[in-house]
Order: sequence, then C-alpha cells, then structure tokens
Amino acid sequence: MKTSIATVSLSGELPDKLEAIAKAGFDGVEIFENDFLAFDGSARDVGKMVRDHGLAITLFQPFRDFEGMPEPQRARAFDRAERKFDVMQELGTDLVLVCSNVSPIALGGLDRAAADFHELGERAAKRGLRVGYEALAWGRHINDHRDTWEIVRRADHASIGLILDSFHTLARKIDVNSIRSIPKEKIFIIQLADAPLIDMDLLYWSRHYRNMPGEGDLPVLDFMRAVASTGYDGYLSLEIFNDQFRGGSTRSIAVDGKRSLIYLGDQVKRIDPDIAMAVPRMPGPVEVSGVEFVEFAANEEEAAELALLLQTLGFQKTGRHKSKKVTRYSQGKINLVINTERQGFAHSSYAVHGTSAYALGLKVTDARATVERARALGAEPFEQPVGPSEIKMPAIRGVGGGVVYFVDEQSALKDIWDIEFEAVKNDAPHRNAGLLHFDHVAQTMNVDEMLTWLLFYTSILKAKKTPMVDIIDPAGIVRSQVVENAAGTLRITMNGAENRRTLAGHFLAEKFGSSIQHLAFRTDDIFATAEALKANGFSPLEITPNYYDDIEARFGLEPALADRLKAANILYDRDEHGEYFQLYSPNYGEGFFFEIVERRGYKGYGAPNAIFRIAAQKRHIRPQGMPASTKR
Repeated sequence: MKTSIATVSLSGELPDKLEAIAKAGFDGVEIFENDFLAFDGSARDVGKMVRDHGLAITLFQPFRDFEGMPEPQRARAFDRAERKFDVMQELGTDLVLVCSNVSPIALGGLDRAAADFHELGERAAKRGLRVGYEALAWGRHINDHRDTWEIVRRADHASIGLILDSFHTLARKIDVNSIRSIPKEKIFIIQLADAPLIDMDLLYWSRHYRNMPGEGDLPVLDFMRAVASTGYDGYLSLEIFNDQFRGGSTRSIAVDGKRSLIYLGDQVKRIDPDIAMAVPRMPGPVEVSGVEFVEFAANEEEAAELALLLQTLGFQKTGRHKSKKVTRYSQGKINLVINTERQGFAHSSYAVHGTSAYALGLKVTDARATVERARALGAEPFEQPVGPSEIKMPAIRGVGGGVVYFVDEQSALKDIWDIEFEAVKNDAPHRNAGLLHFDHVAQTMNVDEMLTWLLFYTSILKAKKTPMVDIIDPAGIVRSQVVENAAGTLRITMNGAENRRTLAGHFLAEKFGSSIQHLAFRTDDIFATAEALKANGFSPLEITPNYYDDIEARFGLEPALADRLKAANILYDRDEHGEYFQLYSPNYGEGFFFEIVERRGYKGYGAPNAIFRIAAQKRHIRPQGMPASTKR
C-alpha cells in the first residue's frame, strides 16, 4: 500500500511539511504549486530535499484551465504546459494534475477536450511525462469523473490518464460503481478526502472543510472499494483543504493522515479480501466490554480530599497496591484508583497537571492485540518498568499525553486486582449509593484536537461517532461529539473548547492540557441514589429553582415529580426513546466533576441541560486573576 499526501494539506513551510510527512511514514508527496513557488530555492533543490527524506514526488499540481480554450488562449495553455513540464523534470516527477476547466471562456465538447489532451499527451511523451485529468465538482463543462474518463478514453494516449478524487465524486453524489469499469492502468493516482455534510457552495465546501477519510460523513469507504475493484494498487494520496489544519500541528496532521489511509485500506481489505492492494496486516477493530478503571494522579493531601469525596459518593476503599502508594475504590463495577507515587509516569503527570484523571483502563477482548492494532495505526505505545507484584499491562498514549490501558479475560490481566492489590477492610460509615458502572467518560480538549482523537478511537476500537452537538456555555460554545459502541458499554464524550472563558476552556488552561474532565456513573434509581448520597454527607451541585419551573411546563411534568427533582437538584431531559436524569457533584479543583445518571431508554447525554449545569458550576470557579489555593 503506497501512501502520499499533498503539501497543501499541512501547515508550515515546505521543509517542515516534508519532514513531518516523512516522519509520519508516507511513501510520497504531492507538491502543490504554491508551496513550490513560495520556497526560496530551485525545483532541483526541492527534488533533492524530497528524496533526502526518502520520499517520492507522486504528483505536481495543479495545472488549471487547459482544455477547450479558444485561440489565442489555447496556444498559451500549451506554452504554459511546456513550462510546467520543465519544472517537473527539475523536480524529478513524471505526473502532473490537470483539473477540469472553470474559465468562463472555455468551450464545451468531449471531442474538443479529447483532442487537446491527445496533443498534450504527445508533448508529455517526448519528455517521458504523464498527465492526469481530474473532474472538479464545479468545473464549467466537466464536473463528473464519468466525463473525464470518456475524454481520456477518446484521447487514446498512453501518457493521458485519470485522477480520481473522492471529494469531487462524493460531493456531487455520483454513483461510485461507475469507477469499477475503468481499466486500472488508466487510473494514474487516487486522491482522497472526506468532509462533514454541509449544504453550501461546492467550491467553498471543498476549499475549507475537507478532512481525513474517517473524520467526515462522506461514503469514502464505498468510493475506495470501487477503486480497489479495478485492481488498482498505486498511490493513495490525501488532498485536504481545511482552515483548521492550516493552523494546526504539522506533525499531528501528518500522523492523522497516515492513520486515515491505513485504516481505510484495512476496512476495504476486511470487506473485499481479494483486492490487489497490499494492506498492512493487523488485528481487527477491538470490542470493548466496558471501562475497567480510571486512575488519578495526586499527592497525599489531595488524595485524601478526593477519597473523602468518593466516599460520600458511596465508594468503598477495596484495595491497596502491594508495592506502590496506590489505592483502589470500588462501587458496583466501577473502579477508581488514586496513585500518590513519588516516581514514575503518574508522578510526572501530577507535576504537570496537578490532581487529574490521567489514565483510562478499557476492558477488551484481547489486550495485546489491541495494542498491536493501535501501533499499526500510528498510536504511541506506553511502557514503564514493572515492579514487584505487578503485571505488564498493554497500553498506549492517549488524549493529552495520558495513558489508555487495556485488560482482558484471556490472560493474567483478568486477575489484576487480586494479583497487584491487597484487600482492605473498610470501616467507613458511608453507604453504597447504587452506582452500577461507568456511563461515560468525558474528555476535554482544544476544539482543533477533536478530529484527531475521533479518528484515533474509531480506527482502533469497534465504535462509531455520533453527530456533533453544540454545548452552550454562558461564555461561548463548546463542540461535543461522542464515540460509542453499539452495546453502550463504551461512551467517550469529547468536548472541544474554543476559548478559555468557557468552563471547558478554564479546565484546559488550569490543567495545562487536554484530559478527562468528568466521569458519569450509571444508577437504576436516581432518587434512591440521591437519598443515599445525602445520608453520606454529599452536597450536590445546586441548580437554580427557575430551571424546575421551566421543565415542569415544557415537559408537562406532574408537579410532584418536578418537586422531587428540585429537592434533589436533579436535571431532567426527554427524547423520543425515553427519559434522562442527571445529578452533579460540585467542582473538584479547577473544573473536574462527577455526574450520576439514570437512563430510561434515553440515547443522548442531556445537552439541553448543559447551560444550566455550567452556569451553576461557574458560580464556584476561582475568579480569573485570583491565585489558586494550595489545595485543589
């Protein structure tokens, strides 16, 4: 499987782009003309720089407004082409992209265009070069790959072929099965891009909102399956125009791009195993049966405060690590771990972020196979020395540089709590609150990171994304999207902050990076849980009484139910599937909190209630400019 990416897809100067592309593991690079023109060096210099990175130049692009021009513009178009050929030979590439004409003076006619391309093919052949023709979705006369193929067919020249771009085909909803009949030798290169479904001008949509395959909503997999059915085994290249990417991390976007192509190839190979394309071998997408644990890093003083909060939530101390300062708290199938070690990764995480939920443990079918798949998809493995009475737990680096651990039932990992921890007799007076398991884990990040982690989770795990939702904060919008599996045993909400005035943005600023911001626990009886919490001395987040007057009228609630909700500070929502109840803790530190939910068929996450919850939480946030307490 040969992979490539266009330089226009990344931010930075050309040398930075090439370095990132090479480090991400691409085989080749498309040189976008503007990147070459902005570089202070010759075409020969660029070619050498590319080859020094171990890359091939797969394509020079774009050459615009060529076919169907009247004289004297037609003669000028051929003169321009000869100059592009000069540059290509200096660069050391043999393929140029010609996109369909958008000029208002362009003349239509398939035969006229075919004649132009035949002559261009003659000129290219004399130099050992090739020309690929691509249909722009907004082309004046040609905007459909079926027409470009007909022109290429009529041109009937070995140096003239087709360039297929998934965006242009899928944006116009052209039947991808029409690709299956194209001879593979006439497909010179495949360009891939995804995009969110937005109803807007095609040119603007293309120039600003493309993203990596798997990050958007277009049926790129169907497109790629049609391409693979032809026997094509050439370069798969990314051509991404995206405002966010242009300002993002060059290295991160390059890694995302490589991951997206490997993931796409893997999907195609699993559906159509007989394709000619050589796809890296890896285990299949991983089933997650649940969240096994979340681990906090803290110092001794803050750990005591956190432990007291957990006990009021009904958690019991159930284990002490045999060789480390690590304590386990449990309730139902929920395990929370507090690590106060003065060395190792947890301590390093505490030194940077303060008390935080730095590690997530997922229960999967095969822990080692999960890491093998993750590594094949470009994830960074995580390892640290294993001490006495410890099991080496497979892991990778996750959001904000944290850790994602994996446990399973088929290895010694199934007994990890017995092997690594000593049981503790708990004499605490706090009672069980009826919390059963993790409902969801909420990770807060900068909005620019969301596509990266969306692709990360959906490519490794057997999970899907939900539509993006706007969470209304009194100080701005927070973008929210969920990765979840069909069984509902994995739900990771990703919340993207756009400014530090929002609660999510404040959390990011104070924690110095992305992390888990809240944990939601499931109960089957929110009112019984609220009574148990009250008996434990738990103080819930106080919700304004005005909220309850509104929901009573809006949902037509019985006054008695509205009064019960109000008395316990429980939030309420309803969708076509059922009802949802939410109860929150106050903030712990600079914006971390716990949530308790009851689902009665409800599928969502209570987004309409977010503004009321956030307003209540912000009343307890340290004012900007006031120094943080020594206690978190």
